[in-house]
Amino acid sequence: MSDTTESTDGQYPRLPKGFRFGASTASYQIEGAVNEDGKGQSVWDTFTHEPGRVVDGTTGDVTCDHYHRYVEDVALMKRLGLGGYRFSIAWPRIMPDGVGGVNLAGLDFYDRLVDELLAAGVQPMATLFHWDLPQALEDQGGWLNRDTAKAFAAYADVVSARLGDRVEHWVPVNEPSVVTWVAYGTGRHAPGRELFMDALPVAHHLMLGHGLSVAALRANGAASVGCGNNHTPVWAASDDDADQAAAACYDSMWNSLFADPILLGRYPSYLAAGLEPFVLEHDLTTISAPLDFYGINYYNPTLIGAPTESSEFPFEQLQVEGYPLTDFGWPVAPDSLRDWFRIARERYPNHPPVYITESGCAYGLGPDANGVVDDQFRIDYLDVHLRAIAGAIEDGSDVRGYYTWSLMDNFEWAEGFTKRFGLIHVDYDTLARTPKRSFDWYAAVIKANA
Repeated sequence: MSDTTESTDGQYPRLPKGFRFGASTASYQIEGAVNEDGKGQSVWDTFTHEPGRVVDGTTGDVTCDHYHRYVEDVALMKRLGLGGYRFSIAWPRIMPDGVGGVNLAGLDFYDRLVDELLAAGVQPMATLFHWDLPQALEDQGGWLNRDTAKAFAAYADVVSARLGDRVEHWVPVNEPSVVTWVAYGTGRHAPGRELFMDALPVAHHLMLGHGLSVAALRANGAASVGCGNNHTPVWAASDDDADQAAAACYDSMWNSLFADPILLGRYPSYLAAGLEPFVLEHDLTTISAPLDFYGINYYNPTLIGAPTESSEFPFEQLQVEGYPLTDFGWPVAPDSLRDWFRIARERYPNHPPVYITESGCAYGLGPDANGVVDDQFRIDYLDVHLRAIAGAIEDGSDVRGYYTWSLMDNFEWAEGFTKRFGLIHVDYDTLARTPKRSFDWYAAVIKANA
């Protein structure tokens, strides 16, 4: 094995000099303080208070209380040795109604957070939209409404005018695929609409919001602008034509629909006709503005079969077998991450450098009698995926960093507090933070690669 994938002592993955080791979080999942200091209501504030929406009936009203404990949390990042921290900014904390008046107290919070990060030697990567859309905009149609993209650009302008001199990297929109097909398609996420294939215009308006916000960020001197798209290698259930066609459909809807307009300036042929009524002149030019990096959120491959009579989409998602599974039932298949990089090189040969902007696993272990969280499964996951990235770099991919999901256990959307992704255990009753064994392992990896 080359020294690209193994350290000199054989213990830790080795990545190229300058590779960025980071961790990620999202505002609604960790901040709490949902009604403090002038913050407006988000779709997630509404959604989580509707009975039956969250499996354990919990909300993000307090969650990790990062809004009040950010100094403690940044100190843990410094102890970890993080090179970068990807966080998201709560749109309704900055503009309570999504448009118009600016809440200076919200800007002040992120101003303090960025300064605290820089003082700790941690470079900020700011995500502008990680799903907490202002409820006032949803009341006007949300991402089904083209005006939301324009409002998003105005919000991006406000935030970057304040923070643009200190934020290293910017991600406008996190996982537009999930917003389109899970939040508006199946209704499993806020705002809970069940539009299925009629959610397609959401995808275009999210992409337009991305492009318009890139222009706003550039105008304010943003040094590095990218994206945060969720991608998955798609495996057909068999060689049968129906399974192959269904897999190709899923690949178009989940992967190409969001990568092609950014990197190729067009929508995939399978979906282009359905989008035509919503795409105006120059939209795709706006969306395909050059980026400094391409952010990939990766978790697992997806197995797809032909639709059944009960399918709401033209495919059926199946359980991948033959691999270890996380608490989410997601297969741990690091070779599929390396395979995705091969796919990206073939489809988008001129794509910009890549950061893994999210990647991680859910395992629900808590402290033992000695206060130790022995999450060896998470260590194993991180180890094999970092080695897969090292292999992809050997294959010719330009990968600049890995931001693991997540820094700490947090409110996991519709799963509430039932899934734990963090390097740091959070007791949701006391809010005590306990670094897990994976925290110490990741710190050792960072040190070994320094």
